Amino acid sequence: MFAARIALCAMGVAAPALGAVDPVAASPPRMDFVPPAPGQYRLQRIQPVADAVLLDRFGRVRHLSQATHGKVTLLTFFYANCSDALGCPFAYGTMHRLRARLATAPGVSGNVRFVSVSIDPTHDTPHALADYARMVVPNGAIDWQFMTARSIKALLPVLDDFGQDVAVEVDAQGRPTRVTHHMLKMFLIDRTGTIREIYSLAFIQPDVIANDVLTLLMEPKARG
Repeated sequence: MFAARIALCAMGVAAPALGAVDPVAASPPRMDFVPPAPGQYRLQRIQPVADAVLLDRFGRVRHLSQATHGKVTLLTFFYANCSDALGCPFAYGTMHRLRARLATAPGVSGNVRFVSVSIDPTHDTPHALADYARMVVPNGAIDWQFMTARSIKALLPVLDDFGQDVAVEVDAQGRPTRVTHHMLKMFLIDRTGTIREIYSLAFIQPDVIANDVLTLLMEPKARG
């Protein structure tokens, strides 16, 4: 596990759905540096993404590996009723800006995907995610997939594999019942399913992430 123990995004019991929050309203923090041009640097190989069995927004069983191989992937964890301006809505604003920016870049179409995995499987059922996706994601050149788990118990190993810090409520028998907080992070994954960059709040910048995506696309594809 490679994350600091800081919770930035709290799940409110009566929080409005993201549709009540403008996902592109929040501006990214100001950068004090100019990111290097794509291809002028290399991103370290942090760790491979472990496989897991999840559900897509159509209720189909999907292996996480199906959504983390073959394309450059930007993955984040979220929950649909988040209303924290510096939480999930901020992440979505960044992803919308990034999607628009990458749409006109050569070599991007068909080679980049976004993946959002819910940390609230109790409420973010496949049906709820389908409604949510229709509400917040316009059609575009970059595929955007939404996934959830069958239960909190099934989700926790996935969060642990990513080092995604969360606070979990348990019942009287010690069984996990609900994720209540999570630290906002984004994970950039290459075409072989290896995490190459992890963005905390200060580095969730469209310019930075776009250049990193383009840098990975410039790497030769793995054989076999």
